[in-house]
Amino acid sequence: MTRLPALALLALAALGAGVGHWLPLARAADARPAAEGRQPAFVPPPESAIPPGPYGDMVRLGREIFRHTRQNAPAYVGNGLDCANCHLDAGRLAGSSPLWGAYGMYPQYRKKNGHVNSYGERLQGCFMYSMNGKAPPLDDKVIVALETYSYWMAQGAPLGVKLPGAGYPRVPAPAKAPDYARGQAVFDRDCALCHGADGQGQQVAGRYVFPPLWGKDSFNWGAGMHELDKATAFIKANMPLGRGGMLSDQDAWDVAMFMDAHERPQDPRYTGDLAATRKAFHDTPMSLYGRRVNGHLLGSQPAR
Repeated sequence: MTRLPALALLALAALGAGVGHWLPLARAADARPAAEGRQPAFVPPPESAIPPGPYGDMVRLGREIFRHTRQNAPAYVGNGLDCANCHLDAGRLAGSSPLWGAYGMYPQYRKKNGHVNSYGERLQGCFMYSMNGKAPPLDDKVIVALETYSYWMAQGAPLGVKLPGAGYPRVPAPAKAPDYARGQAVFDRDCALCHGADGQGQQVAGRYVFPPLWGKDSFNWGAGMHELDKATAFIKANMPLGRGGMLSDQDAWDVAMFMDAHERPQDPRYTGDLAATRKAFHDTPMSLYGRRVNGHLLGSQPAR
């Protein structure tokens, strides 16, 4: 059996205790907004407050699907990730795109697909892109349970208002253009311990305790995390795990560049022509899809 560093063992203990992905470490970040003088984030109800009965059962099912997506929604997941890999503390953590910050912002127009999306449609997109799978029908129990879990966490939050702690905090533009080589140095120093020197994560008993950052088991080229600004924002606020905010802005941009400059599963909207797909869906400087980085034309080869 592969020997894990102490940090991975902490994560595994959290999983085994059934308290959410990396909860002991993530809790330390809850106080960040107040400590930094910002308006405190919305606080969702504690999991102990989930009520009994059919409604509470659906909330609990949504929580379990969110925490262990591959295990509880295998028909719709095509990689090695769970929802909670990018939304820490089972979707509760401020600054990690918490569900309570997203639920009240829908319906909303999304440029990504060119129409007003319901919250259920937004969840479908996560399965298609971040999970490299397929969209559950809107009336499927998977979508209903995730909507119910999100609704329950957002109790008391105003509708249509972006709450403090929602999404990922924006990071200022870097002083220098993001750089692959500098990013690799940051990765080797601060990320490889958990995600592996090859970025393929760490598994115990066939389950990832730390997720792969690229390759066939990671998010595909259609996921928001492949865009440099989104990846930078997540990394700056939350990584290294339990020590979010320790990286400089430049380091966060550089390591996001390094992570996103690796192959991953193809965008499901791929037209058969790389340049045409970039023009249609990735026409932004934040996307490396269809660009040559470190001698490799990204999106041109199957992820391995």
